[in-house]
Amino acid sequence: MPILSPEPSIYPADLLEHVDGASEPDVRWWALYSLPRQEKQLMRRLHAQATPFYSPVVPKRSRSPSGRVRVSHVPLFSGYVFLYGSGVQRHAAMTTNCVSRCLEVPDGRQLSGDLRRIFQLIATGQPLTPEARLEPGEPVRIRSGALAGLEGVVIRRANETRLLVAVNFLQRGASVLLDDCQVETLC
Repeated sequence: MPILSPEPSIYPADLLEHVDGASEPDVRWWALYSLPRQEKQLMRRLHAQATPFYSPVVPKRSRSPSGRVRVSHVPLFSGYVFLYGSGVQRHAAMTTNCVSRCLEVPDGRQLSGDLRRIFQLIATGQPLTPEARLEPGEPVRIRSGALAGLEGVVIRRANETRLLVAVNFLQRGASVLLDDCQVETLC
């Protein structure tokens, strides 16, 4: 069986660098909730339509019954694809037969910042743990190491200190183990 390369999870590639969530009056963030297991198909169709989107995708390792290691690329937030576009582009996305419902994001600036931090976290290549429940904690910034400059909340899980980067709109996030990083508190 051929091994497929990862498909683009962001279009255009520099989307998060130029989006602030409030640049044009008609263009905004939309959270598309896909039909079950249709996130990648939705991303393919949005890419074909040249509609800007982002869906965080992370590698997941598993073993086949014969013991072979397989790596698949799965959405970090199952069921969600974030579209950045106009009402016309949203309507075109709804006609792909991959979308269950669509939510308008009330605070585009916050979502842009949250998605930018998630993108940075994925780019480090460290293993991530999806977090479905957010707990209050102290906000910090990493001062050194591979995660330098990243902001998040320090949490403890199973006697480990982890950095939680949240997407507040979804009330979900991802966490990464903090090894030898220096953190500073944010005021």
